[in-house]
Amino acid sequence: MEIPVPRIPLGDWIEVILDWLLATLGGFFTVIRNFLEDLYELLLWVLMTPEWWIITLVLAGLGWWLRSWQLALGTVIGFILIVGVNQWENAMSTLSLVTIATLIAVVIAIPLGILGAKSYTASKILRPIMDFMQTMPPMVYLIPALVIFRVGVVPGMVATVIFAMAPGVRFTELGIRGVDSEVVEAGKAFGSPPGKILRQIQLPLAMPTIMAGVNQVIMLSLSMVVIAGMVGAGGLGGEVVASLNRINAGLGFESGLAVVILAMYLDRLTSIQAKT
Repeated sequence: MEIPVPRIPLGDWIEVILDWLLATLGGFFTVIRNFLEDLYELLLWVLMTPEWWIITLVLAGLGWWLRSWQLALGTVIGFILIVGVNQWENAMSTLSLVTIATLIAVVIAIPLGILGAKSYTASKILRPIMDFMQTMPPMVYLIPALVIFRVGVVPGMVATVIFAMAPGVRFTELGIRGVDSEVVEAGKAFGSPPGKILRQIQLPLAMPTIMAGVNQVIMLSLSMVVIAGMVGAGGLGGEVVASLNRINAGLGFESGLAVVILAMYLDRLTSIQAKT
């Protein structure tokens, strides 16, 4: 015997909540949209105003300083390839979006991770929220983001932050919980307050694990560039979407290769910090 289950109008409730948010906090969302757009345009201007070879040398020098001359050489070769397939401007647009989204995600994630490490109650609350954020299909985030922030780079950035933030929270909590309790007790024995113990003992010792989380945030942010391109974010994601619409395999491969080069550079740049 089939037992009828009444339909739960969850979708209707979500629409009511979105309408209420727009009516109540519309001005606040406009301020956020304008701020993120200005920040994006500023970073894009910094990356696009100099000649491409200057930016390439700066990023290669950063790779040499943080890791090795091999990374610097690979950066030069990879970025020359990006220029060669005429994807430099799109690559810098994507790099700007990923950089801002990663910074916002890290700024939110690390304090939440610290809170989760300090409080088991907070950890129990955060864990299902992080599970929900990371397992929900990313395109679902674009719908409310589009309603609130309209078409452009901002909804893609917001969806990227939500999707990519979870590893930063998890790894920060894991790193702080993994600090030797005897070291923490020694700090308490010397009369150090909790804030000083956190800043001078727990965070430095947990930094390799935290940086591993930052690395994962960057990788997840790059995985979102194509989805962000669907809502007018442009960049390499926009090129991939255009190649799908035109069934242009060549354009799709070129823009996809540029994403791979950026991902490899950012991965090597941050993974070395996770080891130190």
